[in-house]
Amino acid sequence: MRRRSLLLAAAGTAATAATADPAHAAEQATPHTRPPLVIGHRGAAGWRPEHTAASYTYAVQTGADWIEPDLVPTKDHVLVVRHENEISQTTDVSQHPEFAGRRTTKTVDGRPVTGWFTEDFTLAELKTLRAVERLPLVRNRNTVFDGRAEVLTFQEVVDLARGLSRTHGRTIAVFPETKHPTYFRSIGLPLEPKLAHAIRRNRLGRRECVVQSFEPTSLRRVAAERLGVPLWQALGTTGGPYDLVSAGDPTTYRDMMTPAGLARIAAYADWIGPDKSSLVGTSVLADAHAAGLRVGPYTFRAENQFLAAQFRRGSGVNDFGDAFAEYALYYGMGVDAVVTDFPDLAVMARKR
Repeated sequence: MRRRSLLLAAAGTAATAATADPAHAAEQATPHTRPPLVIGHRGAAGWRPEHTAASYTYAVQTGADWIEPDLVPTKDHVLVVRHENEISQTTDVSQHPEFAGRRTTKTVDGRPVTGWFTEDFTLAELKTLRAVERLPLVRNRNTVFDGRAEVLTFQEVVDLARGLSRTHGRTIAVFPETKHPTYFRSIGLPLEPKLAHAIRRNRLGRRECVVQSFEPTSLRRVAAERLGVPLWQALGTTGGPYDLVSAGDPTTYRDMMTPAGLARIAAYADWIGPDKSSLVGTSVLADAHAAGLRVGPYTFRAENQFLAAQFRRGSGVNDFGDAFAEYALYYGMGVDAVVTDFPDLAVMARKR
């Protein structure tokens, strides 16, 4: 009887450990029993200015399994985390008269963009700036944090994730995205070698890092580095990846989501990340699973303007709708992860 009690206690301890670390449970479980991972989109961007230490920390404190840094380079070729290389919407650069002369217009991925760009600043110069809320009219509550946080390097996010892993007793993965890799390669600031070096230097394994990009050639370059980390092909809703467009390849995102396109993705990637709308009323999820790919749709938000009509509540576009019902829909469909601005809500929905 005592031996049976000890065995039951050991089994309970193992189950508790798996529950404490959903990322580990997802690795060990079968495709039909994995809990969906919750990925903090730029941290907890619904509650804190994106890509700040406060945003990443709050995401993990409320249950996120992964945190997502978007990567862009500085003039001195250091990887920093910003949603875009144009930083007038996410920093206070416009309030710095010493940098007024650096405002310019560039063509990025075939589009003219005017503002200030990370590649025109050294890291030391970027560190004099402070982050601000990117969507102040949508998330006025977040503007109270404006001016409090530095621009982070990718290395600082890795260090933060590891510190949070120790604090919370579970593995927190970083989920870096290479932003505009074709553009940066064209100006002599390629992202992939720097990213590969950081992954090697930090000895990031497959439970600690997943690399994503909308550009398949960027992922293939990362794959060629033989880093042993999973790769995630992000998918848009219109047009095609800019690397293919610039090379004259007519392949669209729609083509990439056909069974044949998904089979091609599976040759170099482990995941796809489609817009959440791409899974409704289609066979994309089932086809991706049939190809051996995991699926993590983006981006889940709570405000009415980002929700389908049936989930909206109240009359204001920025009022919160029924986010829990939306999560229930996608969890019920069998997605493997969700990319969300509100990881706390996603975790609560997952518990239900």
